[in-house]
Amino acid sequence: MALGGGGFSMEPKNPLMDDYVLALSGVERPRICFLPTASGDADHYVVRFYRRFGGARAEPSHVSLFRRDTTAGAVEGDIEQHLLSQDIIYVGGGSLKSLLGAWRAHGLDRTLERAWRRGVLLCGLSAGSLCWFSDAVTAFHGPSERVKGLGFLPYSNCVHYDGEPERRAAFRELVVGGIPAGYGVDDGAALVFRGTELEEVVTSKPAAAAHRVRRGAAGEVDERRLDARYLGAAPGGPAAPDGPPTDPAAVAPAVAGDRR
Repeated sequence: MALGGGGFSMEPKNPLMDDYVLALSGVERPRICFLPTASGDADHYVVRFYRRFGGARAEPSHVSLFRRDTTAGAVEGDIEQHLLSQDIIYVGGGSLKSLLGAWRAHGLDRTLERAWRRGVLLCGLSAGSLCWFSDAVTAFHGPSERVKGLGFLPYSNCVHYDGEPERRAAFRELVVGGIPAGYGVDDGAALVFRGTELEEVVTSKPAAAAHRVRRGAAGEVDERRLDARYLGAAPGGPAAPDGPPTDPAAVAPAVAGDRR
């Protein structure tokens, strides 16, 4: 589940997205572990995570790579075992480059792929969304630039699509220039994948959206808004008419060689 932005990080008074994450696990009281790596394991970020996911509805924990924290329920020194035992792994925002570098140094890139293949729900926003894709546009350290992600999902990704015009423009140019077709995702919107197939788009705000972005036949950018389901709608209510049906197969094929 890849959020453009939102959840407890950006919407402290709107629980819709985080409630959906818990429900998506299919577990009554899911084990959910927070990876705040991209923020340098900022204390305030960890506290906000426990405020949202603490209590009777989940079993929260976190893993710190920059501090000597030990988390309740974790086997001290065995991060891999702890992560593989989770129902949900939730990755926070911050610096994508720092996140990827730290994960690779500690072998978490391999651990997370094993977790994904076992069926653990991988979730995150901003850097925690960009990391799962083959290519991403980051703007944390200055002008927007392309970064190679973990490649679990063989598409490109751009977050904060409605709030950062320069990043959006850079993403569109990169897609026209040849990076894999992919998705631009607003704050308050999330892509939900089963394996490498896009299953649905959900939003915590009625106007939030996600867009399929690819290179057109004439070399122009082809951007189309995808159907989305607002999580605040009444049960059984109709989805908002946000655009053409989602067509993940038209975005890019799932190629095993793109995994890294």
